[in-house]
Amino acid sequence: MRGLLDFRTTLVPQPGLILPASSESLFDLSSARMFPLSSPGRFRVGLQDAQPEKSICLAVLGGRAPPIGEHIEAPEIGFREGLKLLRRREVGRLGIAYLVTYTGTAMAPIAMAFGVLDLTGSTRDSSIVIAAPTLAAVVVILVGGAVADRTSRQKLIVGAESLAMGTQLVIAALFLTGNATVPLLTALMLLNGIAMALNAPASTGLIVQIAERDELQVVNALLGTARNGAFALGAALGGVLVSTLGAGMTLLIDGLSFGVSALLVASLHLRAQRPPEAATMLEDLRLGWREFISHTWLWVIVAQFSLVVAVQESVFGLLGPAVSRDLMAGAKDWGFIAASFGAGTVVGGFLSLRVNVRHPMRFATLLTFTFVGVPLALSVPLPVFAVAAAGFVQGIAGQIFAVLWYTSLQRNISGEMLSRVSAYDHLGSIALAPLGIVAAGFLFEAIGYRTTLLVGVAIGLISTIAALSVRDVRTMTTDD
Repeated sequence: MRGLLDFRTTLVPQPGLILPASSESLFDLSSARMFPLSSPGRFRVGLQDAQPEKSICLAVLGGRAPPIGEHIEAPEIGFREGLKLLRRREVGRLGIAYLVTYTGTAMAPIAMAFGVLDLTGSTRDSSIVIAAPTLAAVVVILVGGAVADRTSRQKLIVGAESLAMGTQLVIAALFLTGNATVPLLTALMLLNGIAMALNAPASTGLIVQIAERDELQVVNALLGTARNGAFALGAALGGVLVSTLGAGMTLLIDGLSFGVSALLVASLHLRAQRPPEAATMLEDLRLGWREFISHTWLWVIVAQFSLVVAVQESVFGLLGPAVSRDLMAGAKDWGFIAASFGAGTVVGGFLSLRVNVRHPMRFATLLTFTFVGVPLALSVPLPVFAVAAAGFVQGIAGQIFAVLWYTSLQRNISGEMLSRVSAYDHLGSIALAPLGIVAAGFLFEAIGYRTTLLVGVAIGLISTIAALSVRDVRTMTTDD
């Protein structure tokens, strides 16, 4: 490790291990900082710069030594050091890809929601189209995770982005030519869901091919900030474009953004992906399931999010646009609310660079109480600025949750299993979303928007309290 030296040194013959010595802290001459070994964020030595055949100089400053062979975690990268990672070619280029694709992606839900609502005039019919991609993702995502671990994540993402580009361009053409129908849109949205299912697990695994272990939280935060900044911009643009140019032109821009992103991802130079041992795909999935259920905090929070995501998808995909159409100023107001959520995620991304908590999943789960803010505000409904403020707060909390979540996955799951475990994560999280969206569409017309939204608030609160009641969620630490 760079710069670790003191008055008395210990030669460490194996990277990541320390020998007996009086050692409670390390002094890093390169940053003039002292790192206590007994602090919550313990440090791993020499994993990035050291070569296994060479010794490393480790500073020792009085005190009690950890046991022989104890691993010590690397010091967390600071805010300024983290921003410097954007200069790295792969991190910077992937960040640009996120900016481009998520700007377009943020426009799409607004365009689809208002386009289909204008086409059908019914939340019930609209819910079928809007639920279609998530339904397809539920069916395909496990295969996507296994394929991502077994083949090239990079090529899989490029293929998925290309498929999404094709389907969005066809949907745009249908709206522009006046030939859109519910069956056609549903079929194309199913293809969009397949693209999403192939992309999501591969994207989670791709991060470990461009970042070192001690850089993961910062890289996740930086890429999340790029994604969510694009979401804020795209949502604002989407509201304006839908209200001025229509759903078709907005979806055309979204389709082109997928193509640009595919080219950027294809240009990345990645570390070699370690393939799993030769086995059938069913065996790959079985091993992934075994790894998934071996972490109680993991499957409990995924179970919680199966309900949370069902509520959030119905609110942001259908109920919010419907309430905005009926009681607000339509696409412009909903675009402003969605953009405020996106702006919150940008702030959350920067804050997550500084987050250092001993119990990441306890902290992250507490943050999800803020997710009831938007449906609660819409149920009144409060003025648009109040709803936007609730979205802003949820955006901050949601992004911090996401960074802690993905960093915990990437640190606790081996690289060759990561996409498969991520696939189970995505599958569980979205499993009930199609049902939630369709149920919301029917309930909206049967019992009204207010009761439907309050049911969603209750589901969000109860599922979060249940998750926090599990000991492993509360006690899981950064060392686990």
